[in-house]
Amino acid sequence: MSIADFLRSVPTHASYWWMLGFFAFYPVLSAITWVTTGLHFYLRRERERNAGEDSDQPPPLTRYPKATVLIPAYCEEKVIADTLACATHLDYPDYEVVVVADASTDVTIEAIRPFVESGRVRLIAKRRNEGKAMAMNDAPPCIRGDIGLVMDADAAPDPTVLRWMAPHFESARVAGVTGNPRVHNRETFLAQLQMVEFTSIVSLLRRAQRVWGRILTMSGVVGAFRTSALIDVGRYSPEMATEDIDMTWKLQRAFYDVRYEPHALVWMRVPHSLRGLIVQRKRWALGLAQVLRRNADLNLSWRMRRMLPVYLESVLSILWAYCFVLLTGFWIASYAYGIPPVGVSPIPNWWGMTIGTLCLTQLLTGVLLDARYDPSILRHFPTAVTYPIIYWMLMSLITVYATPIGLFGRLRTGAITQWKPER
Repeated sequence: MSIADFLRSVPTHASYWWMLGFFAFYPVLSAITWVTTGLHFYLRRERERNAGEDSDQPPPLTRYPKATVLIPAYCEEKVIADTLACATHLDYPDYEVVVVADASTDVTIEAIRPFVESGRVRLIAKRRNEGKAMAMNDAPPCIRGDIGLVMDADAAPDPTVLRWMAPHFESARVAGVTGNPRVHNRETFLAQLQMVEFTSIVSLLRRAQRVWGRILTMSGVVGAFRTSALIDVGRYSPEMATEDIDMTWKLQRAFYDVRYEPHALVWMRVPHSLRGLIVQRKRWALGLAQVLRRNADLNLSWRMRRMLPVYLESVLSILWAYCFVLLTGFWIASYAYGIPPVGVSPIPNWWGMTIGTLCLTQLLTGVLLDARYDPSILRHFPTAVTYPIIYWMLMSLITVYATPIGLFGRLRTGAITQWKPER
């Protein structure tokens, strides 16, 4: 059979039409689901508070639990001083700042030393580089906080971040609270696109998942945990590419509650080059696939049924990425051979415009919800028009590449050093 005959035969198979239907309907249904449930979270849990309380002020506590701001660091000489300057000036009555320096090869230790000598920071200086997960695993015996706020070494927390997170831990079931990361470095178009993504995809999806009952990940850039719960589930897994996703699922599998607090802001740095973004997203896709593989038994457990929506949504998003890449490749090959494929048009049609419109509606909803925390996000929304075209394809290609490695590759028993690829 020639290539041309093969291209003509593909649309005659039922699998092609199943793929085409899934490719067309999944983004529509998911956008509607995320927007409606995200708005439900905003109206019921974010906007409304008890009568007489200011929704823009943290709820008062009669007792503030001791907290530790835990900052794992590796080769952070350019940014660690700025991070510590912010971390040591939080509006919280009882907290400490602890840095775990993972055998950095630069002058990170020297940059931390003035904060240590002034008594504002405690330092755990490791002699052997073992990776971010092991750095955080070494910390619990050395910290004093009942609550640990894990933060990246290049991030800047809002002064009220702990005041917003601490009230959640009054519930004994709560083991973790993830905050609302905001993009700090906005100079490039790629960074602005990520800023819209974190607002319209990450924040909105976390709102939606809290309505479902479970969330996908407690972000490593800003996440607070109950120290006793972290120890109870066995601490972080150094063999996993994304220790934060894995820890979130471990806590929820142990029937702890993990929440999202949109008022808990931290200003982070995102990759400003295409190479840095690809390296980061390959690790994210690999880590998600590893977590899905490790938790495949969820489908057989009725007790874990509240995790199923998150699991199913993750699986469907991966399948959609494969459909996107395979169908696009087939369509390109078909047009190259002068064989217009059935069910697709090179000119945007009604259904394509529907998908694009719903995608932009989802992005706009997320931007409007987060504009109260970051008003400047509104002027960067026009970059979102490239999201359904360029960004989807890039992320889909990365997912198609990394997922099989995570699902079928061998998990390393030794520690993996996972740090941000660039500053």
